Amino acid sequence: MTEKEFGASKLALNIRSILFTTAGMAALHTPLTFAEESEEGAEDKGEKIVVVGSRIRRDDYASAQPIEIISAEDAISQGVDTVGELLRRTTIAAGSSQVTAATSTAFVQNGGTGAQTLSLRGLGANRTLVLLNGRRAGPAGTRGGVSSFDFNVLPLSAVERIEILKDGSSSLYGSEAIAGVINIITKWDDGGNVSFFTNQPSESGGESSRMNGTWGKTFESSAFRVTVDYDKQSELARGDRDYFACSQRYIFDKDSGERADPVDPFTGDYHCNDLLWGHVWLYDYQGAGGNVPGSLAQYDYNNNLGGQIDPYAIDPSNPDYLVTPPGWFPVGYDPTSDGVANADHPFQDLQSFVPESTRATIFAQGKMDVGETMEAYAEALFNRRETISNGYRQFWTYIYNENFNPFAGGFIGSGNSLATGWTGAQWLSPTAITDHSGSEITVDYRRFVAGLNGDLGDWFWDVSLQSSKSDGEYKTAIIFNDAIEDNWFGSGSCAGTTTSVNGTPCVDVPWLDPQLLAGNISSEVRDFLFSYDTGNTEYTQDSIEGFITGDIMDLDAGPVGVAVGFHYREDEIIDTPGFQTRNGNAWGASSAGITTGSDTTQAFFAEADIPIITDAALAESIDLTLSARHTDVDSYGGELTYKMGLNWGMYGGVSLRASKGTSFRSPALFELYLADQTSFASQRNDPCRNWQTNLDSGAITQRIADNCAAEGVPGNHAPAISATVRASGAIGKVEAETSTAKSIGLVWQPEFIDLQMSLDYFDFLIENEITQLGIGNILAGCYSSEFFGSEPLCDLFERDPVDLRVNNVVDDFINIATQRNRGWDFSLNYRTELEIGRLNINTKHTYQTEDSTELFPGTNRDTNGEFGDPKHVGTLAVSLSDDDWSVDWFARYVDSVSNVARDGGDTITYRGQTVRAVKSAPHFIYHTLSSTYTFGNSGVTGTFGISNVFDKRPPQVTTIGTSVTNAGDSAFYTQYDWYGRSFFLNLSYDFE
Repeated sequence: MTEKEFGASKLALNIRSILFTTAGMAALHTPLTFAEESEEGAEDKGEKIVVVGSRIRRDDYASAQPIEIISAEDAISQGVDTVGELLRRTTIAAGSSQVTAATSTAFVQNGGTGAQTLSLRGLGANRTLVLLNGRRAGPAGTRGGVSSFDFNVLPLSAVERIEILKDGSSSLYGSEAIAGVINIITKWDDGGNVSFFTNQPSESGGESSRMNGTWGKTFESSAFRVTVDYDKQSELARGDRDYFACSQRYIFDKDSGERADPVDPFTGDYHCNDLLWGHVWLYDYQGAGGNVPGSLAQYDYNNNLGGQIDPYAIDPSNPDYLVTPPGWFPVGYDPTSDGVANADHPFQDLQSFVPESTRATIFAQGKMDVGETMEAYAEALFNRRETISNGYRQFWTYIYNENFNPFAGGFIGSGNSLATGWTGAQWLSPTAITDHSGSEITVDYRRFVAGLNGDLGDWFWDVSLQSSKSDGEYKTAIIFNDAIEDNWFGSGSCAGTTTSVNGTPCVDVPWLDPQLLAGNISSEVRDFLFSYDTGNTEYTQDSIEGFITGDIMDLDAGPVGVAVGFHYREDEIIDTPGFQTRNGNAWGASSAGITTGSDTTQAFFAEADIPIITDAALAESIDLTLSARHTDVDSYGGELTYKMGLNWGMYGGVSLRASKGTSFRSPALFELYLADQTSFASQRNDPCRNWQTNLDSGAITQRIADNCAAEGVPGNHAPAISATVRASGAIGKVEAETSTAKSIGLVWQPEFIDLQMSLDYFDFLIENEITQLGIGNILAGCYSSEFFGSEPLCDLFERDPVDLRVNNVVDDFINIATQRNRGWDFSLNYRTELEIGRLNINTKHTYQTEDSTELFPGTNRDTNGEFGDPKHVGTLAVSLSDDDWSVDWFARYVDSVSNVARDGGDTITYRGQTVRAVKSAPHFIYHTLSSTYTFGNSGVTGTFGISNVFDKRPPQVTTIGTSVTNAGDSAFYTQYDWYGRSFFLNLSYDFE
């Protein structure tokens, strides 16, 4: 088969992909024939094809469903080298925050550190089904939350194109197909190719490179193709970019507009307010007139604090006054002392924002005739991912000072003998910093497919087996909990004792030593406090499915096509955390038991394509599609879903399509069987924290203040100890999610111009969504309730009787009310011949009108237009090409966003002063420019380009007192580029 016949030229593939995208017409690649035929070829031979979103073979490409097709070749001209990143740039994914390797180092996310999943329309990765060559692909990752396909396992070099069904489709594909279906089609052509890709940011950090080779061959009755790929992503550390390295508060005087940040007198610049270090937190029991102006005592490491702030007042006649060893100063109680607070340690510059990751992959596929009417096929995928992330963290203890024990009557000589020089009516929490933080992840993934298909008269059948297994090991840097908490509020040396879990001889940690607090820790203490914990996660998925399709009868408008089939699947997860994690001995980190569980799914489905009208007035054709599926899940029960669609082909190239269907998602294994996981959350989630000040400033309602006061929480309540949050699986407690998806679209393909345009309205409604409320929603729902005394949410946590901090929060999986996403998709493609070459213009847009979640009836919150959820995202691609060259320009648009309404205004209170906060960002446009040249008949093609041409940094935002998530002083959301201007090069060599 020639290159032209196979449609492999970049221009032809781009045009074809865009045509299918805008018109909703796309062929589903299946191993039914040795090579995919062009549309014209299929028509000439009278052959039938399978359309994505259906299992019925048709003699044309018409579809009643909105479909987008992405060519893998497009990735090269955009400087993209992974499947996950290519998908994140689509408008149906770019309008919501996504799980990436970078976000996994900043937040706990399903799949573990380094995982890359995809959430269509922001409805969740668990609600987006991923197929590989038309068959379900098993999950991969680490820890108990594994449930979604990890795009790390398949390299871009093995991919021909990606088909996205932008509509709910559980009636055809089963659970998880709520938001849509992603079908990855691998390459299947003759000949070989070797290529090298590199992406180099203009500033060091975040470099990536890829090498791969692939070769395929078609014989008289068989064919095969093998791809080998190695990909490396270098670390992007926080200190590699100025806009991440320093968390300036970025606040402004509300009248003059001048910056209101405290200034660091030692740098002359605005103060960097990141993780505090070198401090002792003070719990002061003095009455009015004491000498402790704030909660922090900071050591004077450079002997320069005395010229900037006042030391602690001295009064030998007042035994309640705090007395410290030399060199300690109060900080963090007013703007001036904020400006000298240590909150910018060198450790933070080493934190991984994008972790170092390597991926090695082998993918092979083959097929062979078995007799005259049957074909056997197989696929094998092997992938290993290794991810290394670095971090930093605080750790602390609680000790009495030298002569004070508030819980034993005060000054009775029962303090801590190791707190030499610290006296007064206080107890202490020395807080150190360390770079002993981060993880090493290794995930081995393998997937096998074997199947048979063939013809049975005029009917076609297919039966396949799929087996996948993810085996992930996660090694995490930990601090021993028993090395710290065994000696909380101790009275002296622990020498001669052993720790309660590990049985290790106790070492006296010099908690009040300024060097330890600054991260300079002796080897003896490091060995006592620090170690590593290694866990393992296995996820296995085995399935068998089959279907048969053909025509059952002829109507006046054409034949009625049907397809019937079955699906049987077994899933199993075994997550075994390390010993220390299982025994709750990893200080300040999540603990969990062994998560183990399995489930069995069996389903039967049927589909019909019914031609209603053909060649009538106002209708060249009207086709009706119907499908239904009954699914039975052992852990949940049975569910029937359906879908119906209409495709009305009018005259003049105009067609109307519409569909409505129901979907459902049975609970994932981790949602059922997660074993007693504990984590820690900031007390800033507590609405009662400093409730009097927040009431005065309008930050909370009178009802919240009244409820806090009714519980006995003082108005200046400001606890420091984190809250413990516990979560478990909810088998027998949660029901399956159900959803309804509606779409209606208009497609125009005029004959007088090479133009394709489509406009589709979508409406997704999910009910009984399975989720965790989160500590913030639990506490807010409790204290804002008008039925505070009997509010069920208040039973999900308790307050410590000593310091009234929130503790022991229960955050199990539950069914909430609804989630809804509505809006419009628009796509346009124009192609023409110019004197200098072929011009292709393609633009796609998604405009959301609603993206809301209702945790409980009457609590609806729409995040549409906020950070991470822009109303409008779009892309524009312009390509000018000739036989051996092309120039490509790609623009990506992100709409303006604002959290002002969510936060109740654009002001916050800082040290008693009302200041203006930046809680919004203007629209962003990122530009990529590239050029491709083929060197004659040598087989060598080179692409060179620049991404983020104008070197746009993420939007700068206020970093205190807002709901905007930040890193440094930048908004931290996946819509924004974190690397800056980058240069990329791809060299490719084709051979027979």
